[in-house]
Amino acid sequence: MAGNQEYFNRRLHSLLGIIPIGIFLVMHLSINYFATRGAESFNQAAHFMENLPFRYAMEIFIIFLPILYHGIYGIYIAFTAKNNIQRYGTFRNWMFALQRFTGVFLLIFITWHVYETRFQAALGNAEVNYNMMADILSSPFMLVFYIVGVISATFHLANGLWSFLVSWGITVTPRSQRIATYATIALFLALTYVGLSATFAFINPELANM
Repeated sequence: MAGNQEYFNRRLHSLLGIIPIGIFLVMHLSINYFATRGAESFNQAAHFMENLPFRYAMEIFIIFLPILYHGIYGIYIAFTAKNNIQRYGTFRNWMFALQRFTGVFLLIFITWHVYETRFQAALGNAEVNYNMMADILSSPFMLVFYIVGVISATFHLANGLWSFLVSWGITVTPRSQRIATYATIALFLALTYVGLSATFAFINPELANM
């Protein structure tokens, strides 16, 4: 029974990392990318998302609760799982370790990000717009923290997708896993470009299109 429960928890953890969390991350980075077109474009995109019907219900049940479960159970996995060099080799072992490290860091980063944006807006202390992000990222420490957060998030999603494909039996042969490796690396690079372009757009529009 305990084994079945752990199997279910791991499958749910894996699935939530892609649907809906992974999809939300792609959408979130896409919205942020509007900052490369200027403050007005970003504000329009952000306000569109804020005015979606049932926004609070979607945020709770599609974003916050899945992230909470994925993050807490991910911490459990990070501190109990062992690297499997014999099965996957040195490269995959490093990816395994980085997946756990970025997962722990992202739990801290997301908590900070939600507090600085959504929580402050809910208290009426600020409005989620271009100026808010520009003010946050004007601090060199926060800028570095945010850059590391973006890279951690894009890596965690891309590498998690590779693990998802293996654990769900989609890529079972060495060749299919090798192709998945190339595809997820491309995904990581593309999403990182989008995320960092948006980040630099908030502090210097001229650096937006790197």
